[in-house]
Amino acid sequence: MKKTLLVVALSGAASTAAYAQSSVTLYGLIDSGITYANNEGGHSNWSATDGMTQGSRWGLAGSENLGGGLKAVFRLENGFSINNGNLGQNGRAFGRQAYVGLSSDKAGTVTLGRQYDDVVDYLGPLALAGTQYGGTEFAHPYDNDNLANSFRINNSVKYQSVNWGGLKVGALYGFSNSSDGFSNNRAYSVGTSYNYGGLNVAAAYMQLNNDPNNLQQAVSDPGAVTGDATFAAGRQRTWGAGVNYTFGPATAGFVFTQTRLDNAVGINAANAGTTGNVPLNGDARFNNYEINARYHLTPALNVSAAYTYTNGSLNGANPKWQQIGLQTSYALSKRTDVYLQGVYQHVSADGLDIGANINGLSASSNNKQVAVTTGIRHRF
Repeated sequence: MKKTLLVVALSGAASTAAYAQSSVTLYGLIDSGITYANNEGGHSNWSATDGMTQGSRWGLAGSENLGGGLKAVFRLENGFSINNGNLGQNGRAFGRQAYVGLSSDKAGTVTLGRQYDDVVDYLGPLALAGTQYGGTEFAHPYDNDNLANSFRINNSVKYQSVNWGGLKVGALYGFSNSSDGFSNNRAYSVGTSYNYGGLNVAAAYMQLNNDPNNLQQAVSDPGAVTGDATFAAGRQRTWGAGVNYTFGPATAGFVFTQTRLDNAVGINAANAGTTGNVPLNGDARFNNYEINARYHLTPALNVSAAYTYTNGSLNGANPKWQQIGLQTSYALSKRTDVYLQGVYQHVSADGLDIGANINGLSASSNNKQVAVTTGIRHRF
């Protein structure tokens, strides 16, 4: 009897020790607000909106200590609309992120699944688009460089290095999963960043490949960017670099990105955050220049601003966009804040039939658009 009790006790202790080396965290963010737009299709509009700074999401993240500085890691992250409860990312259960992998204290982390590309990982934090300081509405036209996280990469293998004295590098490859078209609907990216004191610099490159003779079918293939890509094009190449510097409560930065499209035939309006007509026929280019700054007036009160100038090349024309974004947020607690933000966009269409179009809104009927959003964010 005593031996039985001893075995049970030891088994329980071993089980407890094993569980103590593993962890699973439930987390999330909910963003909801009210937006006024001066022109959406020719009419002003008041609307209940969500995710105008950061998309609402919930997720599970976990790790298991395997010993010797090695851990198993995973993340499952769902995106949804707080206003109607619908799933985001084209109805995916875990459309924001879904991956599993191994992490080493010395060698870095390798993960497999649906993941962010290196432009998002490395350049994203230096811009205001896609961050808590600006988010969705601050995106560059049509989110052409994906800094606002319009799409993720399926079937991807990703490497992230450890921090080598402030230097980090990463690489990603997304498989097409097609036996007769290895390079069709595949993706890859690389990125690097360096931090020294208050200085942060980063650079990244991403490429998406499609068969230009089979673009429409590629949307239904089980490939790297199926149903997600902002543009329907034979090839998309996005690269950029950025720098910011933090001094006391202030941070100022600059980001440049360029997106080139080969054999472009259209735009995925839902993924690009637009309902406007975007003429694409052949090659196209977007150059984005963003200057941004943010300042903590108090530990609870923050202000931020960004100016973006974009020049493009579409169908032989050269449209130009100018956009100004302002935001202030006040933390009611460590997890809850209220915010007020405004965005103004002006486009010189150069003869093209396109209107101003702030990301997440319907397009304006003319070349100007203003949007003001007030809302609340809660993190858990």
